[in-house]
Amino acid sequence: MQKNTPSRNTIRLTRRGRLALIAAGAVVAGTAVAVPLLTLEGGTHRATAPATLVIPEGWRAAQVYDAVDRALHLAPGTTRRSLPQAGLKLPEDAGGNPEGYLFPATYPLDGRTTPRSLLSAMVDTANRRFGGAPVAAGARRTALNVYQAVTVASIVQAEAGSKDEMGKVARVVFNRLAKGMPLQMDSTLNYALNRSTLRTSEKDTRLDSPYNSYRRMGLPPTPIDNPGEEAMRAALDPPAGDWLYFVTVKPGDTRFTADLAEHERNVAEFNRNQRSGGPTAK
Repeated sequence: MQKNTPSRNTIRLTRRGRLALIAAGAVVAGTAVAVPLLTLEGGTHRATAPATLVIPEGWRAAQVYDAVDRALHLAPGTTRRSLPQAGLKLPEDAGGNPEGYLFPATYPLDGRTTPRSLLSAMVDTANRRFGGAPVAAGARRTALNVYQAVTVASIVQAEAGSKDEMGKVARVVFNRLAKGMPLQMDSTLNYALNRSTLRTSEKDTRLDSPYNSYRRMGLPPTPIDNPGEEAMRAALDPPAGDWLYFVTVKPGDTRFTADLAEHERNVAEFNRNQRSGGPTAK
């Protein structure tokens, strides 16, 4: 975070959900995709530059709701309570749950912006990004519908440590599905438990939840976060490979393998790093 006095024209929420102000010209984390100025019903725009809200790739819907409440200076829970009246244009498979379709981007704000207009802009942006013929064709190539492809992309977004790893993570998902193996992804458990951690216990893996991919076969019932375009591309066109396992032993060192014994050695190294306080993945 910059040390100089920030401009108050730009609002950014960090990945940990802390509200921070940054200079208007600074480079921000997350996808800096410009979307139209948000208003309730037409009208003219204010002459001054509006504030903006940055939604990073991989945020969960709950984080987005909290961010909107803070950005619009609303009481906690206001945005979540607005969902039934928001009229969001979600896929039928979503069952009214916008998880996966609150597209990560930079959203302008002004005095007339409401939770409803902001959430609608996010969903409309996702529909434009995910609703084209190339996305539908890519989903069919992987024997999925578009909503399922977004679900895979959300897992990729949560599990991959870098863009370079996204394709391999997606391939692991498809390889395990093809072999009838449970996905066994910690990210889905973290979603069920509303947390983010590297430490998954044996007790955690016995959780009775449709998001427990250690016990339940197939994909979780919904996306587990809001993925960006890179993760979606990985889900639609993963590279060829036989990988079934992966673990990030330390930052920048994620190891993919089809051999269980090799994977167990990699996991043992990860656990040693954890115990020793050495470098581990974040």
